[in-house]
Amino acid sequence: MKPFLLISLVISSAAITPASAESLTLERIFESPALDGPSDREPQLAPDGAAIAVLRARAEDRSRFDLWLIEPGSGKARMLVDSEKLESGAPLSEAEMMHRERLRIGGTKGIADFQWAPDGHALLFMLDGDLYLAALDGTVRRLTETEGTELAPHISGDGHHVSFVRDGNLVVADLDRGTESQLTEDGSDTVGWGTAEFVAQEEMGRYEGQWWAPDGSRIAAQRTDESRVDVVTRTAIGATGTRVFDQRYPTAGTANADVSLWVMKPDGSGKVRVDMGNDPEAYLARVDWAPDGSALYVQRQNREETVLDLLKVDPATGAATVLFSERSGPESWVNLQDNFRALRDGSILWWSERDGHGHLYRFAGGNWTRITSGDWEVKSVIGVDEARGLVYFTGNRETPLERQVYLASYREPATPRRLTESGWWNEARMDGAATRMIVTRSNPDQPPQSYVADTGGRRLAWLSENAVTPGHPYYPYRASHRETRFGTITAEDGTVLHWEIITPELEPGKRYPVFFEHYGGPTVQRVTRAWGGPMRQYWVDHGWIWFQIDNRGSANRGKAFEDQIWHHLGSVEVADQVAGARYLQSLPFVDPGRIATYGWSYGGYMTLKMLEQAPGVFAAGISGAPVTQWGIYDTHATERFLGNPSIDPRPYELSDALPYAASIRDPLLMIHGMSDDNVVFEQGTSFYAALQQARIPFEMMTYPGMTHHFIGVGPNVHLWQTIEDFLDRRVKNPSAAETGEAHSSSG
Repeated sequence: MKPFLLISLVISSAAITPASAESLTLERIFESPALDGPSDREPQLAPDGAAIAVLRARAEDRSRFDLWLIEPGSGKARMLVDSEKLESGAPLSEAEMMHRERLRIGGTKGIADFQWAPDGHALLFMLDGDLYLAALDGTVRRLTETEGTELAPHISGDGHHVSFVRDGNLVVADLDRGTESQLTEDGSDTVGWGTAEFVAQEEMGRYEGQWWAPDGSRIAAQRTDESRVDVVTRTAIGATGTRVFDQRYPTAGTANADVSLWVMKPDGSGKVRVDMGNDPEAYLARVDWAPDGSALYVQRQNREETVLDLLKVDPATGAATVLFSERSGPESWVNLQDNFRALRDGSILWWSERDGHGHLYRFAGGNWTRITSGDWEVKSVIGVDEARGLVYFTGNRETPLERQVYLASYREPATPRRLTESGWWNEARMDGAATRMIVTRSNPDQPPQSYVADTGGRRLAWLSENAVTPGHPYYPYRASHRETRFGTITAEDGTVLHWEIITPELEPGKRYPVFFEHYGGPTVQRVTRAWGGPMRQYWVDHGWIWFQIDNRGSANRGKAFEDQIWHHLGSVEVADQVAGARYLQSLPFVDPGRIATYGWSYGGYMTLKMLEQAPGVFAAGISGAPVTQWGIYDTHATERFLGNPSIDPRPYELSDALPYAASIRDPLLMIHGMSDDNVVFEQGTSFYAALQQARIPFEMMTYPGMTHHFIGVGPNVHLWQTIEDFLDRRVKNPSAAETGEAHSSSG
């Protein structure tokens, strides 16, 4: 698209801003109630579709979640469990805090997650480290009351038992008799049952370590022995003290935990070990039961992540057979997924990227049938109607910018039918029988809203319409809300790259600074027709253009698009982000010398790589919680892209930001939480030291007690005040002295 076309689009679609429009403040963005409107998490239909349970944040405290029940037909909601009335007020245990960190809900209070009983008459949840069962009339039964923390509760397929982990051992409670049985004995500081290991939770998207058979006759459980995993000393520096953790953490190239899978009866008898093969380095990727409990299906991935085997296991003996394998091409890897479905007729629904795009297949009698195809991606299977041979799923068939819900036949495959409206980004869930769905959707002008729909996609009732009308938290700022525009440029190899932009109301002849946001890492897509939150509008309110672009290597564009980062992170991603900056510099309403770039986590790493590789392109960079040396990040995530450094360290040398720190010449602000257990503080301090050793000036802000995700109004407001102050001084309104310094430092 030529620059003058963009100008006409932006100006003609500019929002009308009355004089009375309020401007956003950082304090209001992080205070309660949330500007996005009602905050619901994990809406789940009962197994029979007769009710919906959801975790809902309080208007007066957006971090506290209670359990609510909603009638699907009317949308009428009532609080089922008031977390504040039940909890003791004691601080969360370290184990529970780490569980919430893995779920990316660190800092929340109240109920973190829940699950329906199979009969739909009760819900199991954990609070203060103990387990509870809530009936639909609001009565709550306490299942445990101990000084320790019970973890990972699961209700059995027949509803008669609840399994959980206590002191590293697997325990089963008999709900009918009110008794407990400890099924394992060797739980210790290094051995644990029934929970997923660190890399499974953090990188593989598997949070479970125990799986009940549908009829409740058996339970499969993971045993994790971390004794061979290296101990990493992690320092959590707080405001009033420092804690030191000796954490078992498998850095790239070192030993993973020894993971095995066992099957036993609810009383612990009949225990057998699943035959996972002879490769001690293999990952336990996924576990599922056949609908009748006659078989266990296990997905096994090799350490190189180039082969994924599906095993069919006899639960009585543990004997396993390989049904089929997925293999990557050269310079690639096999992505994991959660779209496996074992059907009652013995066939299997499977997701594969074997043709270069993620699509659905049916495996029956040793034969494959393709269900979907084309230059687009199936994302998630949300339901299967076995009576009619239908599968419901989300995907991006029309455009990568949208996610829609589709319906297809797996018996007589044809073009999928779209069930949701264009112009939206949708997520969806269904009940076990696929009779209803919950759709949660948003677009750049509409915060998330959710509704119940029938199997044809017709809306039956709003769960949260969340219209931005008088009374909505965002309504006072609606008049100054600016429209988001989308477009494309081409990468140096001809690949189409999508971008999005928000501008202030443009004054003829005026050039504006740009807040250029980025992430850039694999498995993530940032440019979408979804609600982006108020922060981007804050920058526009304060005179900035806001912009971001998705580079090669990011998600939902096919395997060839993603694979280009193999064995060289920070390569094509940087080139594509710089191409985005060059495009901005060509626009007549952009000040080409005042483009600042910001990123967090992988985005923080990208900030450093962009300043290292493209000096002078950006007026300044902000690097939040960056990975600076991949060799001290974990095995599963890092080796997927860079290989094993104990075999070939060269990809790490090419990809790390640390060795090239001395090449930075542009103004830089670095930020890190001092208790980060994901991208550990050492990732930041090692870069600080390298800059200091090279006598490179930079600015720094660290946050005592903060992890990878900042908690609380104060720290978040301070974080963004720091960023804004830095950008005002170095980019937006630099003094003459700073301008001269910036020009000389960038050459």
